Amino acid sequence: MTKAISFLIVLAMAVQIIRPIGLPGLKKRSDAWKLAVAAFAIILLVAVTKGE
Repeated sequence: MTKAISFLIVLAMAVQIIRPIGLPGLKKRSDAWKLAVAAFAIILLVAVTKGE
């Protein structure tokens, strides 16, 4: 599960750097770090709930 989430977030970060997604908070190319922080939080949440 975490590998799939990681792949999707990396893909979204690449898209954000090439052409901004345009969602609230993701208007500039330099906002790709926000996706990295969200990915870290999601992966941490999955790991804690699964007990890994």
